[in-house]
Amino acid sequence: MSSNSQPIPEQVARLAAQEPPGRQQNVVRILFVHRSIADVERCLYELNRVRFTVSSDVVATLAQCAGRLHAQLFDLVVAEYPSTNWQETQLLDLMRQMKQDIPLIFLVKGMKRETAAEFILKGAADCIEADSIGHLPVAVHRALAEKTLRDQRDRAEKQLRHSQARYRALAGNLSFGICRCSVDGTFLEVNEALLRMLGYESREELLALGLMRNIIQDPGRRAQLLGQSGGGALANPIEIEWKQKDHATLKARLSGREVVSEQGELEAYEVIAEDVTRQRELEDHLRRQAASDSLTGLANYRRLVDVLDSEIKRSKRTNREFAVLFFDLDGLKGINDRHGHMIGSQALCRLADALCSCCRNIDTPARFGGDEFAVVLPETNAEAASLVARRICESVADDDKGPRISVSFGVAVYPQNGNSIESLLSQADSALYSMKRQRSASTESGQSAAGAGH
Repeated sequence: MSSNSQPIPEQVARLAAQEPPGRQQNVVRILFVHRSIADVERCLYELNRVRFTVSSDVVATLAQCAGRLHAQLFDLVVAEYPSTNWQETQLLDLMRQMKQDIPLIFLVKGMKRETAAEFILKGAADCIEADSIGHLPVAVHRALAEKTLRDQRDRAEKQLRHSQARYRALAGNLSFGICRCSVDGTFLEVNEALLRMLGYESREELLALGLMRNIIQDPGRRAQLLGQSGGGALANPIEIEWKQKDHATLKARLSGREVVSEQGELEAYEVIAEDVTRQRELEDHLRRQAASDSLTGLANYRRLVDVLDSEIKRSKRTNREFAVLFFDLDGLKGINDRHGHMIGSQALCRLADALCSCCRNIDTPARFGGDEFAVVLPETNAEAASLVARRICESVADDDKGPRISVSFGVAVYPQNGNSIESLLSQADSALYSMKRQRSASTESGQSAAGAGH
């Protein structure tokens, strides 16, 4: 077992306590595509420390990986990068060709952020530095949770598209609310599940309400619910908000069909209602968690990549430029050494607060990593971007909190300074470190002049 295992972040312990139902009791089946058994053992050690029960297998080549995926079922693939056995995204391409919907996490060494962005855009669940292996359990939990949500949605979709016989069999279902309503949207029949879903004690109470009228009497929404195919076929489900008896809001997923007489006349509508309130809340929580930096609350690197990708596509359509600002907190190591890491973390949060207060609603401030931050400014030229950057620097310097901190920045504008995510990030990074070098040279010159004066 390697002695270089990283400490577990506090958020891993929290996530372990929030495992999806049954996850802590079930075995997580992981296929490692890796040449180093020592690195695989480090991964297993970190996962075991946060109560993952892992069943693992190890292969070294793409051919071995394909054979193992054909022969066995896995929940997750963890692969090394770089490797002498494949190049670039060949492993991602292989899994896509095999139609394997399995999360893939890359265990990388010295990967550039631009390369990580490319891998994530092409379908990788995450890229974890081998020197930060303690972050692996968080990435594994997130990938498995997102996969579980996708599977749940797929299963629900198949259930709602079953045949008429299956549809009628749901009438006594305890999980799905079933109702029959007239052509004007008046409830005719409801099952017990729908009563409980909406918080009513008797059918008479619920039958008196017109919860379906606003859908059935509106041609657009009726078509959305029932589709245009006719013949009793189920259309794609829609989601609405219903008020429960206690006035709480319920998110319901509805799927409906027409009930036609033997003479071909429309008699009524039948609708399945599924309570998806908790599912949507979990999805929102996971989306925020996946897109946010745990310390500052800003967008994280993964979210930053998504925003940049969207802005490039939008700018290609509109021919309008946008800017990317890079910021680096000067002397963070010195702050940590003199005042402690808690004060250093507070300094990072002070910079994050300044980014938020000086930005518009349409801007995206993000933590790029470590002491580096970024801001995406839509429809902004270089001059305006520089003004925003200086305003942020002044806000940080004048926040009346100690210790005093300063910030360096760099600017890149699309498409003048780059027409891809990688080139924009590289240009902004170069501009930032050019400013840092100038400041360092100025400081050294000042100190030399002071020494000569003595």
